[in-house]
Amino acid sequence: MRSRNRIVAVVALGAFILLPAASAHAQTAVDPSGHWEGKIEVPGMDVALEVDLAKGAGAYAGTVGMPAQHLKGLPLVKVKVDGKTVTFAARTDQTMTGDLSDDGRTMSGTFAGAGGSVPFILTRTGDARVAPPLTSAPIGKDLEGTWTSTVEDTGNHVALTLTNHADGTATGHLVNLSEGGLTIPVAIRQAGSSVTFETTVVAGSFSGALNAAGTELAGTWKEGTVSKPITFRKK
Repeated sequence: MRSRNRIVAVVALGAFILLPAASAHAQTAVDPSGHWEGKIEVPGMDVALEVDLAKGAGAYAGTVGMPAQHLKGLPLVKVKVDGKTVTFAARTDQTMTGDLSDDGRTMSGTFAGAGGSVPFILTRTGDARVAPPLTSAPIGKDLEGTWTSTVEDTGNHVALTLTNHADGTATGHLVNLSEGGLTIPVAIRQAGSSVTFETTVVAGSFSGALNAAGTELAGTWKEGTVSKPITFRKK
């Protein structure tokens, strides 16, 4: 039997997602768009969960949050609706599959990961609260592209992708390759060689400098009360 601690680890910030299960029979699809609140029922405790789902251009998008972990608006990388079964994911190594009630007001199912599986239940409380994509002012050509690093002590491999767009905006995404591709959007600011970026998904920010060759971005990542040196190298 799996220990309670191992099951609790499944729903830690370091390991997060929601994902699939195909319907055995064809069903009439129910629109799951909206703001959902509920809990993951870990033995001995409940973990509060918020999910926002919205449909646009024929596809669904959404975010998840865990208030107790100060996790808010984590983008889903996958949302699938098959009849009354909803599959959504924020990372690739954990899954959450839920079935909608006939009236579409509740969703219940299973959160599964390497540490085990636990039930969850959600109630639709209103309209979806999915924020628009996070954008920043344009960045220098020397900063554009993909940067990679290995975080000191944790050994986590991360990738930072920074992109300029034709509309005069820039976007950034920080991906934890060691944690199921967990992806968070970042707001970027550049002043010469000085570079900062931050995210509202977690209480995290980076402050550093680009070297003269434009090959390394070295600085400090802060998350809550913890800070670690980190050096990104251009891929």
